[in-house]
Amino acid sequence: MPAPTDPTSPRPAVAGVGIRLPWWALALPAVAFVALLAMILSPGQAHAATGTFVLGHLIEQALQLLFR
Repeated sequence: MPAPTDPTSPRPAVAGVGIRLPWWALALPAVAFVALLAMILSPGQAHAATGTFVLGHLIEQALQLLFR
C-alpha cells in the first residue's frame, strides 16, 4: 500500500527538464519489427528441423540411469 503524500508540500520546478533517449532505444525496436515482418512475409523459406531430438534423447538416457 503506498504511503500518503502531503498535498501541502511544494513540488520541485519542472522547467528545463528534458528526457533524451539513446539512439538504440529507437533503433532496436525498429530492427526487431522489420525482422519479424520479413519472417511473416516470407514463410515459404522456413524449413522444418531435421535430425534427432537431443533433449528428448537426453531425458530418455537420464530416466534409464535413474530407474536401473
